[in-house]
Amino acid sequence: MIERSRRDAGQAFPIYMMMVAGLLFLVFAFFAVGKASALRNGAQGAADAAALAAANEARENFEAGFLASLPKDLLAAYLRSHPVVGCPAAQSLAAANQADVTNSGCREFPRGREDRIEVEVEGRKPVDSTVLPGSERTRAKATATAVIKFRCEWTSFDYNNDGIRDMFFFWCGNDFLKIEPSNPPPWSEVSKILYDVHLVDN
Repeated sequence: MIERSRRDAGQAFPIYMMMVAGLLFLVFAFFAVGKASALRNGAQGAADAAALAAANEARENFEAGFLASLPKDLLAAYLRSHPVVGCPAAQSLAAANQADVTNSGCREFPRGREDRIEVEVEGRKPVDSTVLPGSERTRAKATATAVIKFRCEWTSFDYNNDGIRDMFFFWCGNDFLKIEPSNPPPWSEVSKILYDVHLVDN
């Protein structure tokens, strides 16, 4: 009887070890999945921040062309065709969030009243799990798209009948704005009224 108990215990030991090994594998696998998910969320946050930074920079870069178009009443033409330059700001915000803009990962799309900037980033930290082959080289990637939208309607006046517009009035939702082309207000004060910057779904 004692001999049989010892034999049963000896047979059960390998099964026990296999169960422990299986449980350990599951623990490490769940940990790897959790880490990958956290890195993915971090990469998405970096992409969102980078896209918004690029869009805000593009909005700042609109100042010269926007104001230059007013005296000759060329604003409509400017809104239809204008450069969008904001990508240089994307990398600095991505880096601040432990990520880098991928090669060709920032693209600018002028679309008149609603321009877009798309950014793709790659996180700097790999998943690096012992249970996921190749994970030491796997880094999370994410993309984000920001819109720079001109949100106003306007009218203008040439008080001297000399072909030069003297005053513009803008209605931007619930906001009203007056701009005198010969003496415009600081762009930092009016750009956020004229243009809305926000993220959109890819």
